Amino acid sequence: MSEGTDMTTMPPVFPGSVDAAGQRATLGVLGGGQLGRMFVHAAQRLGYFTAVLEPDAQSPAGLVSHHHIQTGYDDPTGLAQLAQLCQAITTEFENVPAQALQTLAQTRPVAPSAAVVAIAQNRIEEKAHFAACADLSGVTCAPYAVIETPAQLQAVQNDRADLLPGILKTARMGYDGKGQVRVKTAAELAAAWAELGSVACVLEKMLPLTAECSVLVARGWDGQVVSFAPQRNVHVDGILAVTHAYEGNMPPALADKACEAAVSIAHHLGYVGVLCVEFFVVEDGSAHGGLVVNEMAPRPHNSGHYTIDACDASQFDLQVHAMASLPLPQPRQHSPAIMLNLLGDVWFDASGQLREPDWQSVLSLPGTHLHLYGKSEARVGRKMGHLTITGPDVASVKTVARRAASLLSLPGLEDI
Repeated sequence: MSEGTDMTTMPPVFPGSVDAAGQRATLGVLGGGQLGRMFVHAAQRLGYFTAVLEPDAQSPAGLVSHHHIQTGYDDPTGLAQLAQLCQAITTEFENVPAQALQTLAQTRPVAPSAAVVAIAQNRIEEKAHFAACADLSGVTCAPYAVIETPAQLQAVQNDRADLLPGILKTARMGYDGKGQVRVKTAAELAAAWAELGSVACVLEKMLPLTAECSVLVARGWDGQVVSFAPQRNVHVDGILAVTHAYEGNMPPALADKACEAAVSIAHHLGYVGVLCVEFFVVEDGSAHGGLVVNEMAPRPHNSGHYTIDACDASQFDLQVHAMASLPLPQPRQHSPAIMLNLLGDVWFDASGQLREPDWQSVLSLPGTHLHLYGKSEARVGRKMGHLTITGPDVASVKTVARRAASLLSLPGLEDI
């Protein structure tokens, strides 16, 4: 089949099934990081074989998969091998070459599509998409301008003073706060663009934020869609530190609006798989309705890791269901939860010496669920794992989360 083929009647790939050639039902993923690892775990639990295409021999996902194709993401031989092994294929990160997904889609169902991933790879296209579907979603992005040429830079400096102070972001390859510079004046804007290499960028107006949140949506080939309630997120230095996932974590009206907007965006894209849409909650409710869309991730998301322990179906379970054309159950959260992100910093003491975290004390706390990603080396800023705390009520979850964060010297303690 070619990309764009009508897949609304895609037959299910049932777990544990064997085809006429004796091949076991196998699901594939491009990328071998922690998101791929958790996808593999979810697929294997259902009974699927799995295949990972990833150049790193020690990748978290490759180490636990039935098949590890150790090639580059755009290697024709590796892609052909993945297609031969698998009945359906996904990606675990948005910066995989979109052309690789398009190549795979010639012979296998690929979710999400190369076209959608290409949108998410380019902030200019992504923001244009958000603006185009604002009438449907009721939520648009912050005011912005595109800067790709010196002439566009000059035009923004002369005519768009309303965008300052703002944040200049590279159109491609920016994540976890990378590729971003805050600017207050036209002169700072010019210097920042030069600092970023004069590559294509967007200048985004800084808004008075009160919170950040995200919504996870799963959509099937047939357009069926389910979603989780919004998570409230706390970032430190551009990296997610804490996720609050419980009833009352944000005003109900805004939570409903965020869910509706995320579902609308997924439908507008014709999305298949798990999509995370991130939002800013802003003070200026009269101008923005209290909510603006920030960006989207065409995959499961760090802020949704709590679903493994706090819900009857995780974001990875839904990723498997969606790509294999299985029914999408509406997930039910059975416990309030707080997720603490564990960076490599946790493995170093105040003097910078490597040490083992105090897991003995942390794991003695009630309702703690530790997930380490199998990475061989701890480095400052590297995502090594996460800790989810669940409990019978929000107060007890917060109490344990504060204690765990203190034991591990985690940032964001004041926001728990």
